[in-house]
Amino acid sequence: MTTLTAEPRPDSLVGRLNLADPGLTARLHGGLADAESRLRETAADVPSALVAEWSRYLIEAGGKRLRPLLVLLAAEFGAKSDEADGADGADGAAAGRISDAAALVELVHVASLHHDDVMDGARSRHGVPSAPARWGNRTAVLLGDRLLVKAGQLAADLGDGAIRLQGEAAERLVRGQLRELTGPEAGESPVTHHFAVIADKTGSLLSLAVRLGAEVAGAPEPAVRALAAYGEQLGIVFQLSDDLLDFASEPADSGKDAALDLAVGVRTLPVLLALSEDGPRAAELRALLEAGPLADDSDRRRAAELMRNSSAEARARELLHACATDARDALAALPDVPARAALAALVGLVEHRSA
Repeated sequence: MTTLTAEPRPDSLVGRLNLADPGLTARLHGGLADAESRLRETAADVPSALVAEWSRYLIEAGGKRLRPLLVLLAAEFGAKSDEADGADGADGAAAGRISDAAALVELVHVASLHHDDVMDGARSRHGVPSAPARWGNRTAVLLGDRLLVKAGQLAADLGDGAIRLQGEAAERLVRGQLRELTGPEAGESPVTHHFAVIADKTGSLLSLAVRLGAEVAGAPEPAVRALAAYGEQLGIVFQLSDDLLDFASEPADSGKDAALDLAVGVRTLPVLLALSEDGPRAAELRALLEAGPLADDSDRRRAAELMRNSSAEARARELLHACATDARDALAALPDVPARAALAALVGLVEHRSA
């Protein structure tokens, strides 16, 4: 495997935020570089060179490092963030704790990707073969488990608060997966159920990122609450945009299999909205999906075509925009500092992303 450089991949993401504050830009670039080094160092901390290579595989394959970026931006609202700006001694220890928090959240995220790829039968991730495709399901599951353990070790070093936050997020991740597996309860709207699932599966991790960053940096409780609400909504925005990408983008752009959700029988928001419509196209789509997961390429293409010819995408984008507005509104309770503007700009990038 070609080992990629340890430079922070989110540089382009930071650049796209068009930050007006040079000091914040410098802190983010430096913090992301430190977090990237900590992430790779922690993942590869094992006597076996082969296991170290496996553990680094998805980390080195890419990713925007959105969650570490959120940790760093949330830390800007803490009393300790100024102390951590490039100093030594106690100040360096504060910066190190923030780097550990950023690495922790990304480890949990990458672990969940390993498990997701096993459950979904995904053949690619970040434009490379998925771990199950390269080494099989058993290895991929164990790699995911190992990264979760390493995240837990970082949390233990950060203290009881970090352990509690990670535990809550992990519980919600599993709860979301189980709710997705069992489907809506009797009388529950499929759309309401879908929002509850994505809040647990995606919102929980982005909320963890901002809460952990804020708490490690010593932010006041009102700021922590506002950031937690923001993270929840941003997670929903992220997943809804992902739902749209599943059938609206090419694999070369998104870095994953086309219409994978349709292939494994996952009914995302556009699918649910298309199924709720009347007319022959909706009836044909229902007939296709009621037969089970769409393993046949021609069936997947036809289902995607039917969805594109419905009003589902436009309706889904309206809901996506409403959630993005809610995320921005949550920031109103935060001090008017450059990090708040960066968090608001990040909502737009997530809402309109193409990969």
